[in-house]
Amino acid sequence: MKTIFIVDDNDTNLAAAKDALSNAYKTYPLPSAKKMFNLLEKIIPDLILLDIEMPEMDGFEALSVLKADEKFKDIPVVFLTARNDVESEVRGFEIGAVDFIIKPFSPPVLKKRIESHIETEKLIKKSLQSVRKVQNATINIIANMVENYDEVTGGHIDRTQKYLAILLNELIRSGIYSKEISKWNYDVLLPSAQLYDVGKIKVSELILNKPDKLSDDEYSAMKEHSAEGERIIDGIINKSQVAHNSQEEGFLTHAKKFAGCHHEKWDGTGYPRGLAGEKIPLEGRIMAIADVYDALVSERPYKQPFTHEQAVEIIKEESGTHFDPKIVKAFLKVADSFEIELVTQ
Repeated sequence: MKTIFIVDDNDTNLAAAKDALSNAYKTYPLPSAKKMFNLLEKIIPDLILLDIEMPEMDGFEALSVLKADEKFKDIPVVFLTARNDVESEVRGFEIGAVDFIIKPFSPPVLKKRIESHIETEKLIKKSLQSVRKVQNATINIIANMVENYDEVTGGHIDRTQKYLAILLNELIRSGIYSKEISKWNYDVLLPSAQLYDVGKIKVSELILNKPDKLSDDEYSAMKEHSAEGERIIDGIINKSQVAHNSQEEGFLTHAKKFAGCHHEKWDGTGYPRGLAGEKIPLEGRIMAIADVYDALVSERPYKQPFTHEQAVEIIKEESGTHFDPKIVKAFLKVADSFEIELVTQ
C-alpha cells in the first residue's frame, strides 16, 4: 500500500483528507512541517499533500527544504490549499510542486487526482530504471574499453567497484563521514566509479603496457591520467549541459572526483594537486584504498602479487600518510570481505 503524508495545521482538513484517502492509501496526518520532517527521518512517503498557510514554516518553505535534500527531493508534493491565485501556483510549480488541489475539495476528486499522480510516478520510476540500465551498461562498456587499452590491469575496474561497495557499506554502518555519505545517491555513485581510470585513454600504450619499471619521464606521463580523466569528464559536463541537481549531474560530479583524486595522499604528497587531509574529496579517499588494494594483490609484468595479509598490512602502515585513518579503520573491519571477493574472482 502506498504511503501519503497529509500536512495541514487545520484538524478538520486533516480529517477530511484522511477519510478521502485512507481506504486506498496508508495516510499520516501531520499538523506541521516540523512534524513532517521528523517523520521523514523514519518513513519516506510516496506522495506529500502539503498545505501552504501554516505557522512556523509555510508550505513554500517546506517544499524548498525538501527539494534541497537528496533524500527527499524526488518525493512528489501536491499543494492542498485554499489559495486560488496565479502567483501562488506559479511560485509552487517553480519550486517543484506537481499539482495544486483547492480547498474545499470533493473527496472523490481528491482521491482520483492523487491516484493519477501515484500512477504517473510509478511509470516515471519504471522508465528511469530502464534508462539507468542502458546508461550503466554503456558506461561499463566504455570503462572496459579503457581497461582493454591497458593490457596490464585486466578486471581492475570491476574489482575495485566491488571493493568500493564493501568499504562504503562499512562506512555507513560505522557512521564514518555519515553526514556527507547520506547525501549520496547509490544509484549513480557506484556506476560513476567505473570511470575513475578513464584518463588512461590519453596515455601512450607503450607506457601502459611496458613490462618493466617505468622511467621517471614515463611515470610523469602516467600520472597525467588523473588530470586527463577530470578533463574528459568536464568535457562531458559542458557538452551535455545537464540540469543542476539532476542525477546526471550527480553521476558526473562523482565520476570527476573519483578520476581526479584517487591518487591524492592524506599527507599531501599525492597527485595531481598535492591535496591533503579532508581537502581531498571523500570519493578519492575511499577509492584510494580500493585501488591500491587491488594493485597490491594483482600480478603485474614487473611484480608478483602480494598476499591479502601483506596488502592489509601495507594499507594499515600507510594510515595517516597515504590513506585517511578513519577509512583505514573501516577497511580493517571488512578486510575479510575483500579477501573473500579476491578468492572468488
